Amino acid sequence: MLNGFSLQDLANKLQAEQISISKQALHKYEKGEAIPDTQMLLQLSRVLGVRLDFFFQRHTVELSTPEYRKLSKLPVKEQERITAITRFAVSRYLELESLLGLNTPFINPLANFPEINELAEVEVAANHVRTQWNWGTGPLYNVLELLEDQHVKMILLQSEDSFDGMKAWVNDQQIAVIALNSVRLNSPDRLRFTALHELGHLLLPINHLPEKERERMCNRFAAAMLLPESTAKMEFGAKRNRLHLQELADLKKQYGISMQALAFRANDLGIITDSYLKQFIFMFYQHGWRQTEPAPYTGEEKATRFNQLLMRALAEEIISIDKAAVLNNQSLLAFRKQLQMVE
Repeated sequence: MLNGFSLQDLANKLQAEQISISKQALHKYEKGEAIPDTQMLLQLSRVLGVRLDFFFQRHTVELSTPEYRKLSKLPVKEQERITAITRFAVSRYLELESLLGLNTPFINPLANFPEINELAEVEVAANHVRTQWNWGTGPLYNVLELLEDQHVKMILLQSEDSFDGMKAWVNDQQIAVIALNSVRLNSPDRLRFTALHELGHLLLPINHLPEKERERMCNRFAAAMLLPESTAKMEFGAKRNRLHLQELADLKKQYGISMQALAFRANDLGIITDSYLKQFIFMFYQHGWRQTEPAPYTGEEKATRFNQLLMRALAEEIISIDKAAVLNNQSLLAFRKQLQMVE
């Protein structure tokens, strides 16, 4: 599943390596009805691109209610691959925390919030989250790291172009997980907006709404988290006839929210009219700025907590360098080279 293989695909790959094994035999391995010998495990690890230790991991996790943000229907095989990658990453994360004696359950700041039915209620929810997490009303720097500080497991992976991100729970909503596609989300402002959109799916009590409405709610939540209403009106003013591109470029650099999202945000708050928003977006698209805007956001968006914990465990000799390589899903040689680059 990590490789997007069916059992037949795996059998074909092994047979191409002159390893004779049937799909049925592999099925028995999966079901625990037969045990591969050491030589077969070595062959499997090589063809599948994993370390031998992969087959002996103790921390396995199940993701409940995974929900994908996609532009079109994501193939089932790709959903399974993304889920498998996320499960594997979270299992290593939890094993590392266990070795360090850490217990980091996620506390939902909207756990007792009433059901949301109106977009205006999303603004209230976003303000409540910012208050509970002591984020204030100013710019947010490195949203991925801020979410990790609140014990959201952030996973960056690579997938085909129709997938932006997904959210899931682990262990009966004790652990919150957000996975993001770093291939498609190839700029920091897109990464942070999508991360907060997925946070909306995790936190907002909107499961009773249709999917399209839930997406609108989560987009509004992400925008409100990045630029609260009070801050937006301080920057834009209460009413405007038009917006200047340089003004939006400066605000993008300050708050890490795209120029297009800023225009939609101004419209959501009644600062600009629907008519002007349509003119603005049409002009934007005419210039070919839909995917690549004229002003970049240069802030960093990195999920570093896992690596920090890994180095902590290594420095305190809680784990060996070989175990650190296993947890980092690398060969010992590759991990040593990585350490040398840092040093």
